[in-house]
Amino acid sequence: MSNLIEPEERVLSTLEKDGSRRWLYPKLSQGNFLLKRRIVAYALILIFTLIPYIKLNGKPLILLDVLNREFTIFGYTFLPTDTILLALFIVAVIVGIFLMTALFGRVWCGWACPQTVYMEFVYRPIERFFEGTKGKGGKPRGQVEGWRKIAKFVVYFLVSTFLAHTFIAYFVGVDNLIRWMTGSPFNHPVAFLVMAAVTALMMFDFGYFREQTCIIACPYGRFQSVMLDRQSLIVTYDKNRGEPRGKARKDEADDKGDCVDCHLCVDTCPTGIDIRDGLQLECIGCAQCIDACAPVMAKLGRDPGLIRYSTQATMEGQKQRFIRPRVIFYPAIMLIVITLFSVLFFNKGTADVLMLRNFGNPYTVLEDGQIANSMRLKITNRTADTASYTIAPADERITRIDLAENPVQVESGESVTEGVLVVVPRSVFTTGAIDVNLHVTDGNDYDEMIHCRLLGPVGSAPATVSVETEEEAEMQP
Repeated sequence: MSNLIEPEERVLSTLEKDGSRRWLYPKLSQGNFLLKRRIVAYALILIFTLIPYIKLNGKPLILLDVLNREFTIFGYTFLPTDTILLALFIVAVIVGIFLMTALFGRVWCGWACPQTVYMEFVYRPIERFFEGTKGKGGKPRGQVEGWRKIAKFVVYFLVSTFLAHTFIAYFVGVDNLIRWMTGSPFNHPVAFLVMAAVTALMMFDFGYFREQTCIIACPYGRFQSVMLDRQSLIVTYDKNRGEPRGKARKDEADDKGDCVDCHLCVDTCPTGIDIRDGLQLECIGCAQCIDACAPVMAKLGRDPGLIRYSTQATMEGQKQRFIRPRVIFYPAIMLIVITLFSVLFFNKGTADVLMLRNFGNPYTVLEDGQIANSMRLKITNRTADTASYTIAPADERITRIDLAENPVQVESGESVTEGVLVVVPRSVFTTGAIDVNLHVTDGNDYDEMIHCRLLGPVGSAPATVSVETEEEAEMQP
């Protein structure tokens, strides 16, 4: 005897009452929405596959080089110095998701999410092909032969391997990927292990975990309660029309609603829910229940739309309002973020030059009595070619500047840090610090003044820092 209290109904659509896994075999409801989703899905798959091979301005369209901290998006490379730009870009994307959800509900989940796209339009069709339910879905009529199961998982493995290689191409580039694929795995064991791990995760996700990713693992479904409002477009069931459910018998008064309780909307749901129970976390807005219900209504001579895209407010007889606080608030934030991003992006130079104070003494007094500040000059070349940067004094108070190399040569996309010794007369210091500028130019597009604060003795008091030779000053770490 069990001491556990048996629930009145399933806690999750993928669990039976006894807690065992409920495997879903959704029926396929052909209809207008399925056709549109199929077109969108295969277009997205094509785009996802081709993007790593497309180049813009001589660079990959998208390359997320995590190891070198360089993200190339639409032909523009974001370097580690572009943290603020990347942050603004991510904020704009997140707010855009909030806005899309407020307007159209979970349309992303049902129409464009990679989990749904590949599960419903790649892996489930493969499963239906080998299990004999092609084109209609549902549970197989009988026991599936062993060779069919093996063949199914072999195809799963091939598809997962292809997707894993495509996924990795976004992070290492197609050229590196092809070189690794044509060479021995022992020459690049880390990349091979990453590919194997990604393939294994896809096999686990699409072969076993499946719709539970949307129900259990994905946080987006849980966030929808705060991102949606009663005016958001969702898949809804019209209770006013449908209830009470059931088909009236000939000897009964026709007091039944339009819903004949055929259960097709439940049988076709890829997450196994009953849309008639209202808005639920598991609903991904795929509209399969709409495609399932529409032919039934047509066959019974009743108006379509018992299940349809609508809003909770409309279902309750309220007026639909497109303009509401969050629909104004989200675009306003997006406008501010995009404006800041655009200003920073289009004012970005062809190089990033940063002057930093070196470690050690704040300043040194040379043999001739002049004050030397040891600095570090960091130059990042953002152009597609190697560039040479010349550094020169832009203030008459600077006696000279010393560098190991001047001009400084920097490869494309690389950063170079050079030690700089800035020498000024002691007489220019009255408050212990002065601000000067250095002129940095590559002789072409980059020509800027770089601010530099120099430290020195206060007033006419004797220096508190020991006198050193120029060689000793340059050797400061």
